Amino acid sequence: MVGQRFLEALADNGVMGHARVVVLGEEPRAAYDRVHLTSYFSGTTPDELSMVEEGFIERHGIELLLDDPAAHIDRAARTVTTRAGRSVAYDVLVLATGSYPFVPPVPGKDLTGCFVYRTIEDLLAIEAYAKTATTGAVVGGGLLGLEAAGALKGLGLATHIVEFAPRLMPAQVDDGGGAALLRTIENMGLSVHTGVGTQEITGAGAVDGMLLSDGSRLTTDLVVFSAGVRPRDQLARACGLPVGERGGIVVDERCRTADPAVFAIGECALTSDGKVYGLVAPGYEMAVTAAGTIAGGLDKSFTGADMSTKLKLLGVDVASFGDAHGATEGSLDVVYTDARSGIYKKLVVSPDGTLLGGVLVGDAEMYGTLRPLTGHIPPIPCEQLVLPAGLGAPVALGPEALPDDAVICSCHNVTKGEVTPLSSLPEVKKCTRAGTGCGSCVKTLEKLLPRTGDGGLCDCFAKTRQELYEIALALRVTSYEALLDEHGRESARGGDGCEICKPAVASILASLGNGHILDGGQAALQDTNDHFLANIQRNGSYSIVPRIPGGEITPEKLIVIGEVARDHGLYTKITGGQRIDLFGARVDQLPQIWAKLVAAGFESGHAYGKSLRTVKSCVGRTWCRFGVQDSVRMAIRLELRYRGLRSPHKLKSAVSGCARECAEAQSKDFGVIATANGWNLYVGGNGGATPRHADLLAQDLSDAELVRLIDRFLMFYIRTADRLERTSVWLERIEGGLKHVKDVVVHDSLGICDELEALMAAHIDDYRDEWAETIEDPERLARFVSFVNAPGTPDPTVRFVPERGQIKPELPVLALEVAAR
Repeated sequence: MVGQRFLEALADNGVMGHARVVVLGEEPRAAYDRVHLTSYFSGTTPDELSMVEEGFIERHGIELLLDDPAAHIDRAARTVTTRAGRSVAYDVLVLATGSYPFVPPVPGKDLTGCFVYRTIEDLLAIEAYAKTATTGAVVGGGLLGLEAAGALKGLGLATHIVEFAPRLMPAQVDDGGGAALLRTIENMGLSVHTGVGTQEITGAGAVDGMLLSDGSRLTTDLVVFSAGVRPRDQLARACGLPVGERGGIVVDERCRTADPAVFAIGECALTSDGKVYGLVAPGYEMAVTAAGTIAGGLDKSFTGADMSTKLKLLGVDVASFGDAHGATEGSLDVVYTDARSGIYKKLVVSPDGTLLGGVLVGDAEMYGTLRPLTGHIPPIPCEQLVLPAGLGAPVALGPEALPDDAVICSCHNVTKGEVTPLSSLPEVKKCTRAGTGCGSCVKTLEKLLPRTGDGGLCDCFAKTRQELYEIALALRVTSYEALLDEHGRESARGGDGCEICKPAVASILASLGNGHILDGGQAALQDTNDHFLANIQRNGSYSIVPRIPGGEITPEKLIVIGEVARDHGLYTKITGGQRIDLFGARVDQLPQIWAKLVAAGFESGHAYGKSLRTVKSCVGRTWCRFGVQDSVRMAIRLELRYRGLRSPHKLKSAVSGCARECAEAQSKDFGVIATANGWNLYVGGNGGATPRHADLLAQDLSDAELVRLIDRFLMFYIRTADRLERTSVWLERIEGGLKHVKDVVVHDSLGICDELEALMAAHIDDYRDEWAETIEDPERLARFVSFVNAPGTPDPTVRFVPERGQIKPELPVLALEVAAR
């Protein structure tokens, strides 16, 4: 990574045009992102981890020699000889050899089944070996060790973490942060052993266990060593360059070694402040310093770097910044702890209130603001910066409060003052490289930047959601990539998009009937719920909601639901929308459950999607003495007509059999109330966090008139609403409001009603139950596993406890402490 950043800095300094640049690489692939290496196990491909922009090597005439590392340096002759015997002459030599994993010199460390966690090839080897293993152990509880443990857990292995220090992540967090992290990780089902060392790896040819320093033994058949790294300074030692007592190639403030023709950057370098930096941000700064020195046009020195880090380890946010351990004389701590939620926050401040550093575990949302504030007195008291809302935190401190000289992106040393003149995230990345490193600053950058002034959907599209819908409809666009490459902003084309436009485009394509929601590129655009066709719950289990139109159900179907709940141990509840909700299913159980439900005649209730949920009803005139129309029949007709209709937001409906309004139709996106002369249609209601009474669109409608107007209304809403916009908000936002909607939908003022009706007819004709199709397709079913490499292994972190004769998720016990010292 540092070597690639150096090449980019050379190009920025105009060196490439008049110099021959040769890169020797040990690995079989060009530079890739080691910071996000573990994302390989969640589906990121090695190509997607690449850090080399397409065409960069060719454009600058770089000679890239892979799989052939430097073996010997002859400083007198100024040549480098590679492992294959190739000799390369140099005028300037830059060593960016990084570091190597430290493997403790314990017996058995070379047995089959022992690995390190450093390269893509290491991960490929671990992945292959894990297919024959059941238990894994990681030696080391630091940053990389916890990532390795997460990878083994994801591969389906029961996992142990062995850390010699008394707490996890000893270099980054203090005792309180380590305790919070330990509780959270143990609640995930991992076994943690702190304060003990590895004495021996046992096995006859292959690993079968570990002996620890406290005399205990772990049974394991795979071991990953992640006990720190050491600078790769062997080339420098062999050619007589000075190295540090504990390793590292000695360099000055310009990253130059004792030989003026040789530079060293990154983890292999021992800098002028006596440190070897193991983070990417200092390496990038060294790369820029060395490139500027070589080019002769940059008066920049490297005298030290920010060691702040923010990561998500095993799904837990962990961050430290500044003087995290309170080493500054006279410093004070402000601490907040919530053991129930696994949250620990500590700020280190000076007596005058200056923020010196901090540790955040479980909730690092404020990291992007707090780290740049280090060295400044915050505009609000520090205790308000750690306390959650409701416990004394009345003021929200955003990045706009930061001074212009605050460093927002530590990877590329970019300040707030450099970011704010820019207008979009792609522009920031292009002009400053902020946000292209570890990624921890992206949220802060987005808050600093104005929303696109042109009214576009996001930084990827200059067009609104409505305009993108029209483009996809008219041009029959069927993929996100095609829409982005043809109609996205110039700066975003060929990219990956963002978290705003991807789900919005997914909704558009689904609304236009683009096949099964999990087919092709659509699957990658979906959120967790749509990705597994189920609602994820707080402990990682899922709920199942079969469709029950009108709330009407036969005894036979009730029996099937009861059998499913009994056989799979699910919590069962009748919802407020006349459906039965089954909670507590593991992801691998979903196909088994739905196979039984589909066989009994049930179909997906789409409780997980931005689509029609239910059409609620009263019993109507069939049973009620006040009823004037058959509300159950109409509710069933509407629910079956609009089932599976994807839209910008969820849709709810109801049909009341008389003006007494027992079905609460006027609090729904579209509601129907019976009259003596037919049906009244109300639209734009919302009974959620911001209740809104629906407006009357038309009255005394026949069955056919009612259905025709609802068809038009829904398709006009889908066509013109913004992303994640409920009908209630849309109706108040759209120019002309209810009058305009009535003109379009009832009176066809735009002449588009035939098209709207045709779109709805196409949806009805093309409707297929997603779960019925899924259980018949082995390729789609392959995603429904807790662990990719152990399909039959249940997730041990999904646990329940009994309550009122059923189950509920098991949660940690609350222990709350707020303290200031």
